[in-house]
Amino acid sequence: MKTTVLIFRFLGLIVFAVSGYYLGDLLVPLFMPAAGVLPYAIGAAVIFGLIGFLVMPYITLYPINAIRTSLSNISVPTLLSALAGLVIGLVIAALASLPFSSLPAPFSSVIPSISAVLFGYLGVVIAVSRQGELRDLISPSRRAHRTGTHTSNKAGQEKSILIDTSVIIDGRIADIARTGFIPGSLLIPRFVLNELQYIADSAESMRRQRGRRGMEVLSDLQKDRSINTTIADIDVEGVREVDEKLIMLARQMQVPILTNDYNLNRVAELQGVQVLNINDLANAVKSILLPGENLLVNVIQEGKEQGQGVGYLDDGTMVVVEEGRGYIGKEIEVSVTKVLQTAAGRMIFSKPERINNSGKK
Repeated sequence: MKTTVLIFRFLGLIVFAVSGYYLGDLLVPLFMPAAGVLPYAIGAAVIFGLIGFLVMPYITLYPINAIRTSLSNISVPTLLSALAGLVIGLVIAALASLPFSSLPAPFSSVIPSISAVLFGYLGVVIAVSRQGELRDLISPSRRAHRTGTHTSNKAGQEKSILIDTSVIIDGRIADIARTGFIPGSLLIPRFVLNELQYIADSAESMRRQRGRRGMEVLSDLQKDRSINTTIADIDVEGVREVDEKLIMLARQMQVPILTNDYNLNRVAELQGVQVLNINDLANAVKSILLPGENLLVNVIQEGKEQGQGVGYLDDGTMVVVEEGRGYIGKEIEVSVTKVLQTAAGRMIFSKPERINNSGKK
């Protein structure tokens, strides 16, 4: 990469130096007829060459790399939808420019150019934001699968659900959506996608990996024809935080938010917004453990309180073992004493079976 940047810098040095020389040779006779042209032309070449050496990567290489990165994060269906929308928009602009060409100058040349830009932009925006509906028109079988055969369920199936960044990064949304337990279409606002791209470009390795995983999950959602996923160019004016934008947008559209962010869950509920929490769903399908039941757990670390040990079940449930600090690194049988259920997850409190039966030692 450094070699490429250096090549572009020297290319900018040459191009700008030659341009500066010819510019000096052209302008000096106009403004200073009595002065010698050569010294000024060489001076302009030196100055422009230094400028070209500094700015050439910023006007060529870096923008190209940024565009390439952005395009690599966009799915093929979205790119094809944007291309189709652009073509349709330009065709409409060409037809609309025919009556404008008979107008007097400069309107005959300015208005067609403006209409081409305007209709091309509108074509791209509409095609990308409505790509789910367009795919439905092209593929009747997909539309039939999504809408179902029961009229009574039609309203629920067509309802949109706003998707939070945390859900995309988490990845379970793809598997859940394929089961059909999530009705309606998954709506991903553009600002959520921008936040995901920002995370994927982070300098921190772990954060960057999470962002790229989210991009892969989003690509899988868009490729799966059984899941209606739409990226919409919608925003909330005057709000900067993504969570606040999601809540405001959900209130305006009267749709729920799908998330596993505990803080967003609480704030949205306080403002009367329906929240679908994936952690709640995961906890609901976990096996039920009652006080007094025994289970095996591998104690791997200390707990917050003195003498506690902490282990985890296969599904990620935290098991706090009272008086279990001495068993760190061992798999022991414990007896459940209490189960706490929260939006952040399920916690199981227990004691080693040997200690519970201390009276029988």
